[in-house]
Amino acid sequence: MSYFNKSHNIRNSSQENPKATELSLDMKKLAVQTEIDKVRMLPSNSSYAQHRSRVLVKLLHLMNIQRNASQDEELELLFAGLSI
Repeated sequence: MSYFNKSHNIRNSSQENPKATELSLDMKKLAVQTEIDKVRMLPSNSSYAQHRSRVLVKLLHLMNIQRNASQDEELELLFAGLSI
């Protein structure tokens, strides 16, 4: 399945069932938090760990604020690109 089809399927399934979106969002938040915990175990002077931590914290912040439809789509694409 291509990257576009994957993100397109995610968008369509969330538009059809708002309850599934809430569950999906909670699962994604948990996945991001788990990844943050893993990154914190890496050496603190690692530039990779510092950058990854900043990206994950920003993603978590974006997941917690109110968004419009186009921002939701962008967030889905960002999340899909992170390989979590």
